[in-house]
Amino acid sequence: MRKYWYRRILIMIVTFLIAVGGGYYLTEYQQSKLKAEVNASTAQGNMVIPGGMPIGIYMETEGVMVLGTDSITAEDGMDYEPAANLVKEGDYIVALNDRAIHDKSELIETVNGLGDDEVILRVRRAEQYMNIRMKPVRQNARECKLGIWVRDNAQGLGTITFLNTDSHFGALGHGIHDVDTNTLLEINDGTVYETSIKDIQKGQNGTPGGMEGIIVYNNYNVLGSITRNTDCGIFGTIDRIDALFADQTPIETASKEEIVEGPATIRCAVEGTVKDYHIRVTKIDKDADEVNKGIVIEVTDKNLLSVTGGIVQGMSGSPIIQNGKLIGAVTHVFVQDAARGYGIFIEDMLKNVEF
Repeated sequence: MRKYWYRRILIMIVTFLIAVGGGYYLTEYQQSKLKAEVNASTAQGNMVIPGGMPIGIYMETEGVMVLGTDSITAEDGMDYEPAANLVKEGDYIVALNDRAIHDKSELIETVNGLGDDEVILRVRRAEQYMNIRMKPVRQNARECKLGIWVRDNAQGLGTITFLNTDSHFGALGHGIHDVDTNTLLEINDGTVYETSIKDIQKGQNGTPGGMEGIIVYNNYNVLGSITRNTDCGIFGTIDRIDALFADQTPIETASKEEIVEGPATIRCAVEGTVKDYHIRVTKIDKDADEVNKGIVIEVTDKNLLSVTGGIVQGMSGSPIIQNGKLIGAVTHVFVQDAARGYGIFIEDMLKNVEF
């Protein structure tokens, strides 16, 4: 009798272990299957929150950018060009006599305080730093000049394209270039600010229109930071998400292969609030010479045409949505046809952010 009792206890223990172990392995199998499904879904497209809201942009360069050189009339009435063949267009002056230069006004103040001796400019050219010796020219008792045209910080208005799950954003769809040299600005720091649209200059064939916004550059209006300025747009982090994104519904992004010629929408706030407007994708060029001109679009929305005349400056970065997916962003307008313009593939913008 005692033997049978031991057998029953042994059978119960074995049954319990099989049930627990089997359940554990079944759970592990289901979790691994779910993980595989999630990974497969992620590979097909990233989930992002589309933008469409205007943002104020302020970017600081490392030092000041050289635009060119010029001659100066000195105290003796003679003309001199002290910087000729020493600095080049696109160089960045980062220091003068070991004093760091952060902006144009600081450079002017430092130069005016110089004597008649040679100075040493610390210059960054591409990825290399070099010291350049030159002698400034004194115009009068209070002013010295280097004979160098410079520019420092950049500011303006654009449209945010998307925000990912790590609060990283992409905007504009094209880089910010210096207006004189057409050189992509190399930023040291940048800030995104709240803004509101004040007025719209309607675009006409031959004359691109533009959005005019009110930007107050103070700490209260800061939304986030800019870390990169690339040919695919500007990128960084948004800290005050709720202040910028009223609608935080995510959508999937599309690969280049999923985009088709035909109806689509662009999302922007030219009327004060974010709305979707009808457009048509007329051409897809996966091998375009310029990365931000892979999509050709045409505005077909009568309301948008009546308000803006088509695509205007400031709309750069407006999300392009087709079949429920984010496919790209508006980048340029055709100067001779304000209703038509270019866009960039979202796939190319996403390469510049981390997921």
